[in-house]
Amino acid sequence: MAGDVHDLVVAGSGVAGLSAAVYGARSDLDPLVLEGDEPGGQLTLTTDVENYLGFPDGVGGMELIQRGKEQAEQFGAQFRHGSIESADLDGQPLALSLSTGETVRTRALVVATGASARWVGADGEDELMGYGLSTCATCDGAFHRGDDVLVVGGGDSAMEEALFLAKFADSVTVVHRRDELRASEIMAERARDHEDVAFAWNTELVAIDGSREEGVTGATLVSHPDGYPREKYEAGEDVDVEAVDVGGVFYAIGHEPNTAFLRDTPVALDGDGYVQTAPDGDAWATTETAVSGVFAAGDVMDPDYQQAVTAAGTGSMAALDAEEWLASTDATAAGAAELVPTEAGD
Repeated sequence: MAGDVHDLVVAGSGVAGLSAAVYGARSDLDPLVLEGDEPGGQLTLTTDVENYLGFPDGVGGMELIQRGKEQAEQFGAQFRHGSIESADLDGQPLALSLSTGETVRTRALVVATGASARWVGADGEDELMGYGLSTCATCDGAFHRGDDVLVVGGGDSAMEEALFLAKFADSVTVVHRRDELRASEIMAERARDHEDVAFAWNTELVAIDGSREEGVTGATLVSHPDGYPREKYEAGEDVDVEAVDVGGVFYAIGHEPNTAFLRDTPVALDGDGYVQTAPDGDAWATTETAVSGVFAAGDVMDPDYQQAVTAAGTGSMAALDAEEWLASTDATAAGAAELVPTEAGD
């Protein structure tokens, strides 16, 4: 009902959100999970997950998400379509305005809205994401043993991806639109010194070939000595066009945390838009944000690891932190009520 105030709302239905939902439901918080615009999050773009504990033979990303949702529902979590467009986090209860036009009110909120990988905009990427095209070398690198692969990007993340992929692939080519890397000198030097890592300077990816049955089979690159060749290519200017045979493509041009709805709230965000959390008291880590009753979990607060298992871990932490916070506020309210003076004769 419109006037209901939930104990716990979880924003996001990826691994972090589902983990928070399971823990919240088992604590009798009756969590409401807002599934977001892309239910299931980034993991639904991964065909096989081999590094999630408990699945020695691997598990499909979509299957893992579906199992998590069923588990949360089994314990009493409720799911609703829609995402948060704006939030009033000043005072209690917290008010969340949804894309469906509804307003949801809650005492505690777990933000698990994730981070979306930036895509290049190359032809074929929509069809092939998760089928040889990936945004996570740690997740998918082992599937490319013996392949020639491309890494698109020029920062530290791209260097890390290239070096990791070099453990499995026959060759790794870093595709960068300029002739100078943005990466730190130490990371750039490691990549340049690796015998299996090459660089395609002043080059950009414009198309990926393959199918969901065969995976990635090739790619089309454009280059120009002045850099930024895609702009010139699309403007009809003269550029070099090259078709290459590759078995995998990895995007490493960063992520965008899904925190637009928090920008005008007291929740602290870092320069890239990730939710900031900080240790509290004696705890070595916490999911608490700058707003009382608001917690964060998963990739939305983690620009470093961004793994399914770490997302699940912080999701459970957020639910436990929310449960403790709710219990403490209830105890405070009960204590305050006991101190209210009564009139003589009552």
